[in-house]
Amino acid sequence: MGSGDFELTDDELRAVVRFAAACAERVLPVFEAAAPLDSRPRAAVDAARVFASGGARSQLQRTTAFAAHRAAKEVETETAQLAALACGDAAGAAYLHPIARATQVGHILRSAACAARVAELTSGVDDASALDDLVALATDPVPDVLRRYPPAPTGSSRLAQLMQALDTAIRDR
Repeated sequence: MGSGDFELTDDELRAVVRFAAACAERVLPVFEAAAPLDSRPRAAVDAARVFASGGARSQLQRTTAFAAHRAAKEVETETAQLAALACGDAAGAAYLHPIARATQVGHILRSAACAARVAELTSGVDDASALDDLVALATDPVPDVLRRYPPAPTGSSRLAQLMQALDTAIRDR
């Protein structure tokens, strides 16, 4: 357990990372179709899964998260960029801290928000069913962990709006 404004157990943190990884895995094929020789986003999801399955939180999650984010900058399509970001954010979720700041909510929800935006862009519509599917992945104790933090930061970007929608839906479960 880390020090902070409240308690966050290793099991709770692993559940958050499992949620983020499950969201990222939904869109990983989008990145891999655009850049089939770039394994950085997959490595980030694998690193997230290592931690979520009981492995140590280590530099592996941090370095693969950064590498996946760099991969996002090297692909042309927005959907591939968002997919790579989702994967990096899944690994980065291991670094959620028990500090009651809205900025920490991104560690929980950014991967899901990226996956929701990819679903919108690939379908051409605001896809509420995709959002519902992602919310369903947030099994216990993820909603309880999320409720310990202030609401997601407000923003005008579509990604920020999706994060806010996910935040509300998961908190209300």
